[in-house]
Amino acid sequence: MTSQQWQERYSGAVMNTFGPPKLVLARGEGAHVWDVDGVEYVDLLGGIAVNALGHAHPALVAAVTEQLTTLGHVSNFFTSAPQVELAERLLSLVGPGERGGRVFFTSSGTEANEAAFKLTRRTGRTHLVAAEGSFHGRTMGSLALTSKDAYRTPFEPLPGVVTFVPYGDEAALAKAVTDQTAAVILEPIQGEAGVVVPPATYLAAAREITRDNGALLWLDEVQTGIGRTGEWFAGPVADADVVTVAKGLGGGIPIGACIALGEAATLLQPGNHGTTFGGNPVACAAALAVLDTIEKDGLLEHATAMGERLRAGLAADERVAEVRGRGLLVGLDLSRPVSAEVAAAALARGFIVNNPTPDRVRLAPPLVIGHDDVDAFLAAWPEILDDAYGGPQ
Repeated sequence: MTSQQWQERYSGAVMNTFGPPKLVLARGEGAHVWDVDGVEYVDLLGGIAVNALGHAHPALVAAVTEQLTTLGHVSNFFTSAPQVELAERLLSLVGPGERGGRVFFTSSGTEANEAAFKLTRRTGRTHLVAAEGSFHGRTMGSLALTSKDAYRTPFEPLPGVVTFVPYGDEAALAKAVTDQTAAVILEPIQGEAGVVVPPATYLAAAREITRDNGALLWLDEVQTGIGRTGEWFAGPVADADVVTVAKGLGGGIPIGACIALGEAATLLQPGNHGTTFGGNPVACAAALAVLDTIEKDGLLEHATAMGERLRAGLAADERVAEVRGRGLLVGLDLSRPVSAEVAAAALARGFIVNNPTPDRVRLAPPLVIGHDDVDAFLAAWPEILDDAYGGPQ
């Protein structure tokens, strides 16, 4: 069947929550995907920072296949070796030291944030502070912490008492947090807003402000965690109270985790929360394979080098006003609000990129992306901008 035929079937069967799909994809390998018409693309979005190992990585395929031959699903009445091993591994990566910690597994990032939201209620407080430009998910609790009016307004009233403050503004954060605040939730780098990096002292200040007021510091590492920024985590997670991860953790297999540290690890007790699929043996085996491969293949260092290469090349064009990010989470501001045209022009030339706002472009390619693909994109970049801007400027 052709792409058009699949699109017609899609529109007749799938809820219209995303609009028409840009492509009907058939297969992938590494940082490349092919649509049903056989057209090849370089994937510079990675499933929105999910496909850490790219597509069809042998280590991930082997881990999932092997696990399915033994246990596929066991429910939360039981545990399995992959679940325990993954919890221990995540805690070792966070490094809480003597404080210790515990992990609650979910199937997505919004569910990880939902679990963390419920955990904050166990403090006896209901006020939370979040940042303008934030994105924490689409479930009702996570949506209450997400600032975008277009997402929030159709579903109000939302749970909780939430104060939004300008991202990166230490003074505004200090003013908003009181002795009635349960938690402050922050992304170490805002992804949905277009890869916004806060001042260097911001997260340390947030830790001090929350500690002074007896509030929890909750870092949402759903997009930034698991090697995306060239480090396991983008923020000072060892000093946080709650850390949420997902996306790249499973390399494309749905899994998330709410990691609570110190006293926060005891707030949720039996009966307070639950999940059917969270901690599934297959998902946990996939996550362990992702972590092993990132470590074994030196992908943290590789992501750092490829990110620097990308940012330098993108910034060389005068139509790019600013380039931001760390590792392979890259955002840029355009001199004009033509990001949709840039994304369309890139797609026409065989590159998948994202336009989160009218004047911003976001890249989050697989951590395994090679020099050749990065260089091919940078070589095409001036022509992509020409197409979007209506000719050379």
